[in-house]
Amino acid sequence: MERNPVQIEHDASYVKAYEDLQLLKQDILRPVRMELEVLKPELYLKNLNVEETIVCFGSARIGEKQDAEKKLAAAQAKLAREPKDKKLQEQVKEAEGLVKLSKYYEQARRFGQLVVEHAGERFAVVTGGGPGMMEAANRGAFEKDGRSIGLNITLPHEQHPNPYISPNMAFLFHYFAIRKIHFVMRAKAVVVFPGGFGTFDELFEILTLIQTGKKQRIPVVLVGKEFWTTVVNVKALADYGVISHDDAKACPIVDTAEEAWEIIAGEYGIK
Repeated sequence: MERNPVQIEHDASYVKAYEDLQLLKQDILRPVRMELEVLKPELYLKNLNVEETIVCFGSARIGEKQDAEKKLAAAQAKLAREPKDKKLQEQVKEAEGLVKLSKYYEQARRFGQLVVEHAGERFAVVTGGGPGMMEAANRGAFEKDGRSIGLNITLPHEQHPNPYISPNMAFLFHYFAIRKIHFVMRAKAVVVFPGGFGTFDELFEILTLIQTGKKQRIPVVLVGKEFWTTVVNVKALADYGVISHDDAKACPIVDTAEEAWEIIAGEYGIK
């Protein structure tokens, strides 16, 4: 029996391939999806004349001091009602740590400002596009009318883009690997503020790429002496021989945005 042409046109097979979302979501199309994630930001950033960037990494959990203090007070109030609750004790400890680190929100914000104040449109400030330290660095650049880029990613707990990203410079990724490509490919410097697993992953990824010659040597600056000297012992890695002492010098540790910018400015002859 003949089929009605209208019925045929509603067959899933009849949808144009590039318009077929069900097709694109299939496992076999993963290479195509990955290629699209490479190409879309590339096209946008080329059209916007973004050629050089400074990348800022850091924890999504570190916010402004007043917000951190409010969360600490709330955690302490809960613990006061149930002083033997170990989970609440851990929450208070975590909140205390975030209050201690909250000063780096302003340092990241100040760093974003310094990039624009001293380099103008030369560098765009790039972050993971989320809250916390990412928001702070984007905010600093945005406040000075600089170019502010956010490379966000889908997570189990939805992470919204922060409000300090320039128009058409917010991108959403599915693949961590492709997101990292866009972090690295235009980077002329990387500044790393205190953070957790994600920050460490990004830091050691860039150090490995530089060490192996996959990325040209660029400044990689860690901000927060007390934090970084406590949680990472790069000198010990060199002393054990698993990296060279030259590798150990590849990530100087400073305490302020001004110190971080001074290293980068010196590298590129910026006054």
